[in-house]
Amino acid sequence: MSTPPEVIPSPAANPQKLRTGLSRVWHATGYSLQGLQAGWQETAFRQEALAAVVLVPAAFWLGRSWVETALLAGSVLIVMIVELLNTGIETAVDRIGPEWHALSKRAKDMGSAAVLLSLLLCAGIWCAALWERFSNLP
Repeated sequence: MSTPPEVIPSPAANPQKLRTGLSRVWHATGYSLQGLQAGWQETAFRQEALAAVVLVPAAFWLGRSWVETALLAGSVLIVMIVELLNTGIETAVDRIGPEWHALSKRAKDMGSAAVLLSLLLCAGIWCAALWERFSNLP
């Protein structure tokens, strides 16, 4: 048997892969901000972000401990995170092509289901906290 030829590393297609230390962190932060900016172009993300402007401060008022506050605020942020991931899936699928394909539909449907589950989780946490806070009023 012959041995495989030696693989010569080629320069990375993505210059980000060559960065290290603070330079990598700095550039990654820029890419993250660009991702948030791209997310802002999506109606659903804008609606969730505007809701977060109200709900995150409300979490500090409603939460009776740091754990409750973290659950309330975190559930809102999880919705936004999942929405960004869903948008990423949809964008990648759309890049492949506009024609209908069962696997493309499945990927998009699963991303949408993830958003739905995150919204239900958030609503459940907020309803439970509101119930706990206001059900025992005199």
